[in-house]
Amino acid sequence: MFKQKTTDSISSNSEEQQKIKISLDQNIKYINETLGNSDDLVSRIISVGQENRMEIGIFYIEGLVDTQHINDFILDPLMVRLENIDQQNDLPTVIQKSIVSVAKVQDAHHLDTALSSLFSGQVIILFDGFTKGFTVGLSGGKSRNVTEPSQESVIRGPKEGFTETIRTNTALIRRKINSPNLWVESMNIGTVTETKISLMYINGIVNKKVLKEVKTRLDKIEIDGILESNYIEELIQDKTFSPFPTINNTERPDVVSASLLEGRVAILVDGTPFVLVVPSLFIEFFHAAEDHYQRWDFSTFIRTLRIMSFFITLLAPSLFIAITTFHQEMIPTPLLISLAAQREGVPFPAFIEALMMEITFEILREGGIRMPKSVGQSISIVGTLVIGTAAVEAGFISAAMVIVVSITAIASFTIPAYNMSISIRMIRFIFMGLAASFGLFGITIAFIGLILHLCSLRSFGVPYMSPFGPFNVQDQKDSLFRFPLWGFKTRPRLISQQNRKRMESRYPKPPFDK
Repeated sequence: MFKQKTTDSISSNSEEQQKIKISLDQNIKYINETLGNSDDLVSRIISVGQENRMEIGIFYIEGLVDTQHINDFILDPLMVRLENIDQQNDLPTVIQKSIVSVAKVQDAHHLDTALSSLFSGQVIILFDGFTKGFTVGLSGGKSRNVTEPSQESVIRGPKEGFTETIRTNTALIRRKINSPNLWVESMNIGTVTETKISLMYINGIVNKKVLKEVKTRLDKIEIDGILESNYIEELIQDKTFSPFPTINNTERPDVVSASLLEGRVAILVDGTPFVLVVPSLFIEFFHAAEDHYQRWDFSTFIRTLRIMSFFITLLAPSLFIAITTFHQEMIPTPLLISLAAQREGVPFPAFIEALMMEITFEILREGGIRMPKSVGQSISIVGTLVIGTAAVEAGFISAAMVIVVSITAIASFTIPAYNMSISIRMIRFIFMGLAASFGLFGITIAFIGLILHLCSLRSFGVPYMSPFGPFNVQDQKDSLFRFPLWGFKTRPRLISQQNRKRMESRYPKPPFDK
């Protein structure tokens, strides 16, 4: 279905497309008019043959191709080896098979199809007196090199990240999975941009139902342009109005490779270093890339800290508001006296205090992100310290509230997934409002509603809260805790429903253990 759509769309429109004319001048005129005589269009006309010299037109977009390769593999062979040619009856075939020494050469019978390949970094070669030409794949130009990911840094593990070039990204994944079963399917989405989208999955491991659903949703997209993978994410996600992400994104090839080995599908979009992975579960947004590059006990300890940070980020301000406003009897007497002394002279209730501090910190956080990197972090830290100290000294905010908001902010940074962190920060304000209105009862109701909402979500047919709901004992090996690698005998049950076996029950004992 996925590949067939592209082929069918081309064949159905073939009659409406402009065919290559026998006159090279007419073809040149059509190309120039279609592109509006763009300055970045380079056209070179050369003449070959002895007596009946024939003109050959070479067209490419400057900046999208490697000009040195054009000189070496197209211009030099054509101008040197065809200088004394006499046979011109089937010159395009002779050039395609014997002259142009490039691997990717495809026939072209329609100018519109040829122009589409022109924008993907290919070269068009047309002939005067022939109604066919061909395209040569010499894509190149300037692109960003493979560097360390800026958003998902690790202490131990690979230091390479995706780039904005889709074929570089697929190559990075193939370097890690050297298997012929790693399949790639591509299509173009966007009536104007015609952005290339590629699906990567491991045949024999992938969940076929998930793969079919991904293809179906992509086929239904009708939009003028795709500029980043978030366009695809919003258009194919299960729940539109849920704050929780049901599609994971990453800029690390090792994370995508690990997901493919579990039976997931990767969606790569040309022009962005962020790759989408489906299906994605709630607990996976708290897993970091290096969890499998450290010892299992270290990774389990760090994961426990992340889960604790999740509850601190979500509940700390609301619990402080509820207890200090409605349930003072739960506070030890010395601490209650200290809090009362701090709040003496503060004109605002606890909810307004927390709201002002939380909004101020979110503004500082966003400002630090948008500022230049050399000063952004310094301004965020200094601004927070100065504003917090000044607010306490001025009597607007109590010192205890500053401590609670600071701990909450620090805890939010431990969540590896940025989109999940934003979701929790948004929901935190709802918990604060209910805590100020109903105390612990409001927090309890909000927490129950949150659990019900999470349990209602699905990611491409897979329950969002699995392996907890529905509960699966075998899949607990890589959820809240990380079992030793010899315990990863099977793949997740709801993700991969075929070829679930990953390893033998246990590695044989080495000789020194006998």
